[in-house]
Amino acid sequence: MTEWEKAQKGYLYDANYDPKLLELRTKCADLCYEFNNCKPSETVKQNELLHQMLGEIKGNIVITAPFFCDYGFNISVGENFYTNHNVIILDGAKVEIGDNVFIAPNCVISTAGHAIDAQQRKKGMEIAFPIKIGNDVWIGANVSILPGVTIGDNTIIGAGSVVNRDIPSGVVAVGNPCRAVRKITEEDKNKYPIYNEND
Repeated sequence: MTEWEKAQKGYLYDANYDPKLLELRTKCADLCYEFNNCKPSETVKQNELLHQMLGEIKGNIVITAPFFCDYGFNISVGENFYTNHNVIILDGAKVEIGDNVFIAPNCVISTAGHAIDAQQRKKGMEIAFPIKIGNDVWIGANVSILPGVTIGDNTIIGAGSVVNRDIPSGVVAVGNPCRAVRKITEEDKNKYPIYNEND
């Protein structure tokens, strides 16, 4: 079994010294470099690079540089995907992101974790557990999403949260560790004022 195959099955694997994985990460790093050094006005070029980098893009995508990922092809995103500046996705395992997902600045989505045992860690051993983010999710600034987490549809993750467990659909969740604090309700449509020309 290759080191990549071990990673996809959730086994400890050599993430740091395996030549094939180093080659794949270097290829992705070059694409990230090209993307991050585009002029903001070079939207066509940016879009082309994202389609080369990511595994699946199901619709419109806007990623604001800088953006970094490890492999790229292990990431799938749905329709109307948006990230603000400085989002990092460590995709040693699959990262599946649904439709209408908005990600604020300085967020980390990490499928990767180092071995707990110091001897294994010194040998470059890591684990990678998949992450799934549902539809209509908003992730606030400075959020860390850790390996193996699923976030349900129509959920908001508050700024600064550390998500180390599954979060259900239809809730506002915050904190370290992140936890659901309330359901999202119809009343939330009245949270902010809406301009009306007749006012």
